[in-house]
Amino acid sequence: MPTIRPSSDLRNKYNEISEFCHQYEEPVYITKNGQGDLAVMSIESYEKLVGKFELYKLLDEGTNARKENKVRPFRDAVDDIQKDVIK
Repeated sequence: MPTIRPSSDLRNKYNEISEFCHQYEEPVYITKNGQGDLAVMSIESYEKLVGKFELYKLLDEGTNARKENKVRPFRDAVDDIQKDVIK
């Protein structure tokens, strides 16, 4: 169940929200005038989330390249990289 707090808690209970985010590694949803407004999370949790999105993007690119037959043998790619390094 998500943790939902009013926006006034950001000002009045910041440390409590921060501790929760770090301890449970999940966001706290902040409301403004009774409506959802923000999601607050630790930097560590945010970086993990962004890293997952970047990984999914790369995996999707690889999957699409394979479907479009735009792939080559791994050994060929490594040989090209080594040629560029030696130059």
